[in-house]
Amino acid sequence: MKVVVLGSGIVGTSSAWWLREAGHDVVVIDRETGVAQETSFANGGQISVSYAEPWANPQAPLKLLKWLTKDDAPLLFRPQFDWRQWIWGLAFLRECLPSRLVPNIEAMVRLAQYSHETLKLMRESLQIDYKHLELGILNFYRDPKEFEGSQKAADVMRDFGVDRRVITADEVVQIEPALAAHRASIVGGDFTATDESGDARVFTQELAERAESKGVKFMFSTRITRVICENGRAAAVEIIRDDGSYGRVDADAFVVSLGSFTPQLMRPLGVHCLIYPTKGYSATFPILDPDAAPKVSLTDSLNKVVFSRLGNELRMAGTAELSGYSRTLNPARCTRMSELARELFPEILDFDNVRYWSGLRPSTPSNVPLIGRTRIPNLYLNTGHGTLGWTMGVGSGRALADIVNGQKPEPEFPFVGI
Repeated sequence: MKVVVLGSGIVGTSSAWWLREAGHDVVVIDRETGVAQETSFANGGQISVSYAEPWANPQAPLKLLKWLTKDDAPLLFRPQFDWRQWIWGLAFLRECLPSRLVPNIEAMVRLAQYSHETLKLMRESLQIDYKHLELGILNFYRDPKEFEGSQKAADVMRDFGVDRRVITADEVVQIEPALAAHRASIVGGDFTATDESGDARVFTQELAERAESKGVKFMFSTRITRVICENGRAAAVEIIRDDGSYGRVDADAFVVSLGSFTPQLMRPLGVHCLIYPTKGYSATFPILDPDAAPKVSLTDSLNKVVFSRLGNELRMAGTAELSGYSRTLNPARCTRMSELARELFPEILDFDNVRYWSGLRPSTPSNVPLIGRTRIPNLYLNTGHGTLGWTMGVGSGRALADIVNGQKPEPEFPFVGI
């Protein structure tokens, strides 16, 4: 069967890999010049099963009101004249109900666990080097109330088989000595030794090379304008090539992994995708002192930012803006990120050569991605992973390939249309 995959981030490329492994003839189409050029380009680097938690929780509405006027708030809502944003926001508030929290966490954790096991399998079999470290993820707290609340979240994670261990401030510093200078302000932490970190862009690029060597065709610099349906099924996608000419690519099945841009392509087909972009930022610092720099991937709970060691660089990422589709860098956010990094690691990083980046995370109100079959029988979705595209990506691709093959995926998850 010929399958066309739309999008070549970590999710789309993983879908293409597993579809090819199942024996299908696979074509990947992307508007960029290569794989992983948008949301997968410079994320936080964490493969974080232990933090597969939704933003929507009973405490979120009050926090949003508190942060509404702060340009450097961890989660920033900027109202737009966009009905899609308001519908998404109302659905987000519904997901904040206490009854929704545990089911959403369970779905996210199950998929994240499956994806992590899939990633380890692929790493071993394909011998991909993506600067990964198997040193766990350490979340440190400087607010006693937040630390107390985190223990409840850790209990929930342990109920789902995730060993998220609550630790003392002294244990935080023992696990990551780079935080020793801040011991007095740290009240505690939690640590999951089985979590990992690594460069999502490098992994995706390497995976694409291996997929291409197995026969997957990649069409870059190619815009997708619409899905053409005939007799109740998807028959082709209309494209605009880089020379400006139109064309069409026919196939037996289509997988849409276009991230935040999925709804625009699906809406004319009557396929409902409640996805809205949340713009995230990252800052990548060259490391001046490799021995003193952190090696364990860190989460600063107070400021909602993460740090991951990627070879000779430290990647810092975080924050979220619900402010439309612009990727324009907010100078206040960039400045704040450098200030936070300088506060923690003043002598370790090269602040003169920092590289800032922003990407649009495709977020559902529940943070549970949309994976499965649409109302059009041969049209499939694999999108909406929010901040966890790297954590869930390869497992999502594997599960989607099972669905296309007519098989039941392994993880317990609310797949769409099955």
